[in-house]
Amino acid sequence: MKLTNDEKMMILLYSPGTRTGLLKELAKIKAMFEPDEAEKIHLADSVLQKVRGMSDAEFEALDLLP
Repeated sequence: MKLTNDEKMMILLYSPGTRTGLLKELAKIKAMFEPDEAEKIHLADSVLQKVRGMSDAEFEALDLLP
């Protein structure tokens, strides 16, 4: 699964270090976005979808740094 640079940045910003922790954090921050922040909402949805499709081991193996 390929992550965009923006998706990687969102993971770096919001991940507490675990896949399940990231899923919780993204759901929480997504609920705080205003309706006019559609781009951020879409990005969070994209990251959520991709991370849900990963195992914990796959998440831990991600290379997020450029």
